[in-house]
Amino acid sequence: MPELSQETERARAAALFGLAEVTGPSMVPTLYQGDRLVVQYGARVRAGDVIVLRHPFQQDLLVVKRATERREGGWWVRGDNTYAGGDSTDYGTVPDELILGKVRLRYRPLKPGQRSPLAVVRWALSAARPVLAVRSASRRLRAR
Repeated sequence: MPELSQETERARAAALFGLAEVTGPSMVPTLYQGDRLVVQYGARVRAGDVIVLRHPFQQDLLVVKRATERREGGWWVRGDNTYAGGDSTDYGTVPDELILGKVRLRYRPLKPGQRSPLAVVRWALSAARPVLAVRSASRRLRAR
């Protein structure tokens, strides 16, 4: 996830929604490298939600994970990709103040050559998908 500048931080504080880009494989198969996300800032987090948070040890780095369980001190978060790592098994619970928002929608960007009206319509019909909370995934990931 990209770093945030001071100007971006001020704009985010005033906005209800923002955009982010996925880098890395930790949320495969839910999210893939290059997916764009619509994030609702300040949304109530429940177990199973996909969230954007600040990395606990490197707070200029944003991370996308699934909130699996509320524990003492914050949220236990896991990636959907078991083998990618970089989640609460490495850094423990994430305090509420580091959680920025909930992912509501993911979309694939247009490919460079995808400019014809028909290609744009096909892209619009297939590119956007809601990112839903998966309560069963929360229980499955918590058990690991």
